[in-house]
Amino acid sequence: MDAIKSEAKGFYKLSWAQRIGFGSGDMAQNLIYQTISIWLLFFYTNVFGLKPSVAAVMFLIVRLVDVLWDPVVGTIVDKRTPKWGKYRSWLILGGIPLVGLAILCFWNGFSGSLLYAYITYVGMSMCYTLVNVPYGALNASLTRDTNEITILTSTRMFMANLGALCVKSLPLIIAIFAPKVLDPATGKQTAVYNTPDAAGAWFITMTIFALAGLALLIFCFTQCKERVVMDEKESANVKVSDLWMEFVRNRPLRIVAFFFITAFAMMSVSNAADAYFMTFNVGATPLLTTLFMWLGTIPAFIFMPLVPAIKRKIGKKGMFYLFLGVAIIGMIMMYTFVSIPTLKTNFFLLCLAQFVKSTGIITATGYMWALVPEVISYGEYTTGKRISGIVNALTGIFFKAGMALGGVVPGLVLAWVGFNADAVKQTPLAEQGILWLVCVIPAILLLLAIWIISKYELSDERMDEINTAIEAKHLAE
Repeated sequence: MDAIKSEAKGFYKLSWAQRIGFGSGDMAQNLIYQTISIWLLFFYTNVFGLKPSVAAVMFLIVRLVDVLWDPVVGTIVDKRTPKWGKYRSWLILGGIPLVGLAILCFWNGFSGSLLYAYITYVGMSMCYTLVNVPYGALNASLTRDTNEITILTSTRMFMANLGALCVKSLPLIIAIFAPKVLDPATGKQTAVYNTPDAAGAWFITMTIFALAGLALLIFCFTQCKERVVMDEKESANVKVSDLWMEFVRNRPLRIVAFFFITAFAMMSVSNAADAYFMTFNVGATPLLTTLFMWLGTIPAFIFMPLVPAIKRKIGKKGMFYLFLGVAIIGMIMMYTFVSIPTLKTNFFLLCLAQFVKSTGIITATGYMWALVPEVISYGEYTTGKRISGIVNALTGIFFKAGMALGGVVPGLVLAWVGFNADAVKQTPLAEQGILWLVCVIPAILLLLAIWIISKYELSDERMDEINTAIEAKHLAE
């Protein structure tokens, strides 16, 4: 009876099929968008033929377009209810064009054409917003139960990191389709994935990832049931200006937004630099590069399932402090190992540092998505409006602002240190610049993230009070 009453108040319990189904949506987006985030700059500079500085400016301009586009999408999502569901419909409506444009981003048919790069990248980013904003809002529409949202977020991040594991296997997959050249040192045929000759292999690999992503979006669509949404009367009053009004009056939202900027900037800078680091600083083969990048994801499968128990033990803030601190330790380890000539060639030590660093990053940044439903409920509690689409559009803006830094900073740093995509061996300054991108700049951003999250005030107990008060108000109306 208590369970029935609880569900009547919006505190729904979800089946594992629903949890996995929801998580498959993030796995799909990782297969597509994380491939773009991690590999597109490398593809542009080494395969497509753009200069790092030119690519950096393009990444910035695309994010500026997003700043204008995301609020529009958030408003559309909150105001309209397509026949397949307010949020889940967009997984299909936005997913199909997203897949097509993502594939075209990695097509070398117009090699070196800046106009083509702009058209495909801007189009892909706009379609990604059409999927990502409603997908984020879908989380808050499934249940109000704080513990259930924690389990749902852990499942989502587990699935997302399955996608990330595939994305970080990209050098190994590309090597299957890439042309082979004779390595004079070993006398063996070696696949080359960082030259224009490998363009076809990049295109085939992205096509595989994108089509798999579309299948997962369809599965997510079939498994999710929207239960906690605005009624049509509330939806009719939603305006684009609500986004900025919500940002001004919702302090927890502002904290989460700035945390998103910092966290995603850190991840984007580090991820974008990994391919350069392994290719030019370490001189690793596609297999070793893949193994190194796997260690950037494998900790998720160990630690994300433990998040609910860890959070109960040390609290929400304590968990962030712990894992962000672990990430900084991993970055210090990596910088130290690479800076000492006798340790630089020790691949085991590099992998150890990567594992420690990734354990902290993945766990902390994975859980932060559970904060979004909290700030949505807080906004509903203070204003009476549950504008999930607009709030997710706002967090999307800051998420993409962080991603913009991830694209702009590496390109500018590479240009500043004189990186030469045609050179097999980079200058010491260029190698040092790549190391800054992998360790130093991300560590500084993590320290800032720790300070930002220290200001967050919504405990689990406070959220239970807020959600109970909201449902009591609805039942009284």
